Amino acid sequence: MAALSSPATWRRGWLPSVQFIRCGSKAVTRHWKAMHFQRQKLMAVTEYIAPRPVVPERCVAPKGKEEEEEEYGYARLLRRQVEEAFRDNRMIAVCQYNYLPGEDMVLMRHYLRKHNIEVKFVLNEIIRPVLSQSRYKNLLPLFVTRNILLVSPETKVKEMLRVLKGVPQINLLGACIDDTILSRQGVENFAKLPSLEASHGQTLGTLALLPSQTCSMLQHAASHLSALLDGHIHQLQGQTGSPAGTEPTQSTGTQ
Repeated sequence: MAALSSPATWRRGWLPSVQFIRCGSKAVTRHWKAMHFQRQKLMAVTEYIAPRPVVPERCVAPKGKEEEEEEYGYARLLRRQVEEAFRDNRMIAVCQYNYLPGEDMVLMRHYLRKHNIEVKFVLNEIIRPVLSQSRYKNLLPLFVTRNILLVSPETKVKEMLRVLKGVPQINLLGACIDDTILSRQGVENFAKLPSLEASHGQTLGTLALLPSQTCSMLQHAASHLSALLDGHIHQLQGQTGSPAGTEPTQSTGTQ
């Protein structure tokens, strides 16, 4: 005992060779239990059953292909309408469209329809491929934002500008008139030109003036010569005192 309690032994330290560790373990108290018969019936009754399609799936084409074909057909129809508008109309005006109340839009279309001008809404995705492959490709820079077309089989430029002046939400960007592309300033200058009938009258007057001047110039020399001869005859008549067309007679005494 004295050896065990000596200070040298406690100074070195002592550890037991065997250690007991208590591990806590939980008992499994929840086991699988069969569902009650009433609950099984309730779950079977309330189970969702998807409706069967009217047409069998094997008889229906994939939905994605149908949508693509329908969209492609509709886009082709819109492109054909744009091509017809550029082919059948002499005046195609490109305007920038801002928000306009429905009543004002109906009123504007009514005023334009009085002058045989139609309003067409177009999409840039539709009209840009059409213009890029036509002779109107210089109009492509105008189709950037939302645009509308004002088309007419006649060149009713003055009437169109008069209607657009009262609608500030519609801005004229340019136009194609008689296969000639014009800017906004060019359209305004075109509206100041006289009508086609007045231009025809001025042209005919100018063309008729040139032959009349030519004819007068050709007759000027003959008429001038005739006037000189008449003056010379009158001068001879004044000197001799005899009537015109008679020669002066000589007396026999002088012979």
